[in-house]
Amino acid sequence: MAGRVLVGAVLVAVASSQVRGTQTATAVRGGLGEILQRPAPLRARIGQAHETVTTSSKTAQAYYDQGLAYLHSFVWIEAARSFNEALRADPSVALAHVGLSYALGELGEGDGARAAARRAQALAEKVGELERVRIGLRTLQLEASTEPAVPGAAAKYQQQLTSALDRYPTDVELLLLVGRAQDPSHAAHGMAAGSGAIGFYERALKQAPNYFATHHYLTHAYENINRPDRALAHAGAFVRLASAIPHAHHMHGHVLRRVGRMGEALDAFKKADELGSQYLTAERIAAEYDWHYRHNLDLLGTSHQYLGQMRAAETVLRRAFEMPPTVRTSEELNRREWPTFLLARGRPQDAMAAARSLSKHPLPLVRALADIVTSRSLSALKRHEEAAEAGNRALRQMRAAGTSGGVLVPDFQLAQGEHLIRSGQTDAARSMLRDTAAKLRAQAGPDAWVQALFALEIIGRLAREHGDWALAAEMTDAMRSHDPEYAGTWYAAALVAEHRGAREPAVGAFKQAMQRWAGADQDLFELLDARRRLSTPVRQ
Repeated sequence: MAGRVLVGAVLVAVASSQVRGTQTATAVRGGLGEILQRPAPLRARIGQAHETVTTSSKTAQAYYDQGLAYLHSFVWIEAARSFNEALRADPSVALAHVGLSYALGELGEGDGARAAARRAQALAEKVGELERVRIGLRTLQLEASTEPAVPGAAAKYQQQLTSALDRYPTDVELLLLVGRAQDPSHAAHGMAAGSGAIGFYERALKQAPNYFATHHYLTHAYENINRPDRALAHAGAFVRLASAIPHAHHMHGHVLRRVGRMGEALDAFKKADELGSQYLTAERIAAEYDWHYRHNLDLLGTSHQYLGQMRAAETVLRRAFEMPPTVRTSEELNRREWPTFLLARGRPQDAMAAARSLSKHPLPLVRALADIVTSRSLSALKRHEEAAEAGNRALRQMRAAGTSGGVLVPDFQLAQGEHLIRSGQTDAARSMLRDTAAKLRAQAGPDAWVQALFALEIIGRLAREHGDWALAAEMTDAMRSHDPEYAGTWYAAALVAEHRGAREPAVGAFKQAMQRWAGADQDLFELLDARRRLSTPVRQ
């Protein structure tokens, strides 16, 4: 039995990691270089941005502004193409090299990002003081974010940010840069910045109230501190001011589903998918080069799942899963959505087939994810020894990945908890699953929010299936706290009430669940079960 219990000092050490798992490879991917050099037109409805740069070329200025707009919307490919157009018009536009450096860095092209920054440095004496400051800041940021980082570079970068803002306290682009620098990662673009960034963004908003970029960053920041009510207005402004940007619609969907408007969120993700598909087709760009495309599919698919539209969810999540792999760890780990969906719908064999394709991935953490999915699948099939072996393989891969393996701890613990409860180790399972639920609920971000909700649902179902109604009730309460609008929350509450013999609360909860599944597949098991239970007396 000892071989089946995978909890120990190693797991505790991995769990303590705060690494976000967003590392990317720096090798140039075939085909991307050619895409970034393609001519780009000037486009409308992408959000207006302007920053005066040292150039006599109106064309260079226009393309610099377009690159800046795309940069602020995380459209890295078009940002790079636009900056390259600016440099074709005037190779001496130093900040276009800086912008290109940011875009290449986000695309995983570290060498190219550093080369562009060096070109900007070579032009520093020919530009104004503020532009020189910006060039220096990018250079310091790159030194702070390389592995291994230049000693003292991170502290120096923060010091120079403070100094620059003291000298230029009303410069909007500098305020946004300082806000983004509050992100836990020096290499990041502000997506994970929270309360520390808001003051800088609000100062920028006062200087330029209709600047779409500021609204975009404020949406992320308020979302990250669990204030979707505050994020919603900024998300609405972002999509209004940059209506041709798929990510703007996607961000609006982020927040709409957090405020209980899942139907509208679904429409927003559909619009983002439509715009993204049109763009990739028109520009002849393979979808795997666009980080946002598959990410939006994940949220579109899980929104269908939330609404009980399982056939639509299956189509979208399979489509995302079957996209060609990338070299970006964070994106590849999101491939968990498809096998997780299959497990939630009672299809462990299909989930195990999906895991087999992940097991061939070149990234170790993705292979660890494959073993975690395999362990969960085998547990569901009551193949407990094999499930334990798969879990141990996953743990070894996580250990080999070092601190970055911590990103998979909740997934691993959920697999371990399932294995324990299915193999009769009830007390250990209860402790593990409670801890898993707490970890998942503590994570920020729209993906983590819905993943936590579905995980709570899975844990509650496991508890009911194995007669642990106390744990089932705990998970129901957690679901109610996490999202009281979800139909599955009411369905779980109804089952707990029914088990307790509380007919009136059970009936009310079943009716609430059915009301919220009004747009669900009519053959959805949970919906049919709720109808059946309403028509029969409570079992004592």
